[in-house]
Amino acid sequence: MKKTKLAGDNISLKTRKTEEPLVMAWLNAQTNLMDSFRYLVENEILQHGVRNLQMFIPVERAGVQSSPAPSHAAIAMEEAKTSTSEAARAVQAVVAAQAEMAVAADAGVVHGEELAAAHEAPMIDEVDDEDIEAWS
Repeated sequence: MKKTKLAGDNISLKTRKTEEPLVMAWLNAQTNLMDSFRYLVENEILQHGVRNLQMFIPVERAGVQSSPAPSHAAIAMEEAKTSTSEAARAVQAVVAAQAEMAVAADAGVVHGEELAAAHEAPMIDEVDDEDIEAWS
């Protein structure tokens, strides 16, 4: 028996070994895959209500590759490749910056803002006996 999912539960997604390249490109192009799925599910619910989609998916269906607009497919593939490589470059830049910061921290190098913050001690008002007597 299938376990009922509750809000906040994890779900897993496994692609087929023979997954269409455009499907993989779409999956890889998403910056927030779960939010993209949520959007598609919400649209399905708005159009058809809550239903078991498997009851309506044809057994034999045309793949994405045989869609009537191959130019759109080619554009989507190219955009996915571009966004994937841009994301990879961004990740590499973040990793390099983190490595630089770690090296600087190990070497004791402190940058301007950090130096100013280090010299700026919090202002603490000390209360002495004379103040206490004045309040009494």
